[in-house]
Amino acid sequence: MKQMSRDFRLLAAGQGLSWLGNGFQTVALAVAILLAGGGAGDLGLVMAASVVAMLCGTLFGGVWADRMQPQRVMVLSDVVRAVAATGIALVFGTGHYALPLVMAFAAISAGAGAFFGPAFTSLKPMLVPADRRQSANATLSLLQTTCAVIGPALGGLVVARFGATTGFAVNAFSFAVSTVTALLIRARVTRPPRQGMLRELGAGWLEIRRRDWLLVGVLAATVYHIANGVVLVLIQVLAIERLGGASAAGLVAAAEGLGGVVGAAVGMRFKPRRLLRAGWLTLMLMPVWVLVYVWPGVLTAVAAGAVVGYAGLAFFSVAWETALQDHIPHDRLARVASWDMLTSFLAMPLGNALAGPLASAFGYDPVLVVCAIVLLGASVTPLAVAGSRRLTRSTVETAAAPEPATASV
Repeated sequence: MKQMSRDFRLLAAGQGLSWLGNGFQTVALAVAILLAGGGAGDLGLVMAASVVAMLCGTLFGGVWADRMQPQRVMVLSDVVRAVAATGIALVFGTGHYALPLVMAFAAISAGAGAFFGPAFTSLKPMLVPADRRQSANATLSLLQTTCAVIGPALGGLVVARFGATTGFAVNAFSFAVSTVTALLIRARVTRPPRQGMLRELGAGWLEIRRRDWLLVGVLAATVYHIANGVVLVLIQVLAIERLGGASAAGLVAAAEGLGGVVGAAVGMRFKPRRLLRAGWLTLMLMPVWVLVYVWPGVLTAVAAGAVVGYAGLAFFSVAWETALQDHIPHDRLARVASWDMLTSFLAMPLGNALAGPLASAFGYDPVLVVCAIVLLGASVTPLAVAGSRRLTRSTVETAAAPEPATASV
């Protein structure tokens, strides 16, 4: 972090607090709905409203992030999310719980988040030189993973002591801090003249189609996330039924977080010339995590598999983001990222929905074995494409990419 620019440090600080705040919101929402007399059905509807809003907004978020200064999009998104979190706090704090109102606030927050994501992707390469992108991506990945572990733990303690309304208030405050830090970022980039919305959306997809490594990567990720969506549902049930209940589920979640930290830390140090190839190879570790639920199926093995698998996943994420930043013109980067995000948002809920019927029809273990094979296939297939194997790191700015606005590094 000391070698990174002032703007990057601002981004990391603001996002770190925002990621922590999200952990508070996750815990507070479930607790508040249950205490207000709602149940799993209510919570599911709120989550579904969030997913639908995210699906509807992602592609448009990519277009606007490529039209405007990305930090402006982030500021507007954070303001909307802060208002939405405050609204949810008021709903529960005043004792006037209404499911449609909570769903509306959740959808507004998720829709704003759909604009934030592509803008965040576009801003990152503006803040560091090309030869430090991998380190910057790994640093943010490490920070996000750490916050994903600490945030819910702290959130649980605060919500248990002060109530769910405090959890929502903390999340709203975190968005406010993120807004301030984004406003202080000085980096700027020249944007081309605007075209029609559909034409600009199509230009983002064209960037994907014209690169074999990118097209096969997006398609492989879609298949991967369907299988992973099935897995993420089934392993929660297995943790409760076979491994020891809620405490076992918590231990596995902590192991997953530790794996993410390890993978991001490796990404900060290990810098192969063919980074994307290394990323696909490390992603092959994820099926190990799935298979240990089948055999040997004991808690220690599952926890170890979680560390190994999520380390591979975290390193792949760093490699993939760096490849996008290196090889996609910056004025189209947010749109490419939005298409990439959309495939994940579509595929994951599909896998979640399939998990129950598949487990009922075939049993947990056979379904997990097949999912592990699918995950492995989705990791191996891109390496059959020459572009994925041969793509090299770039130490120069991509065409149409901005120079970092701050000189202090």
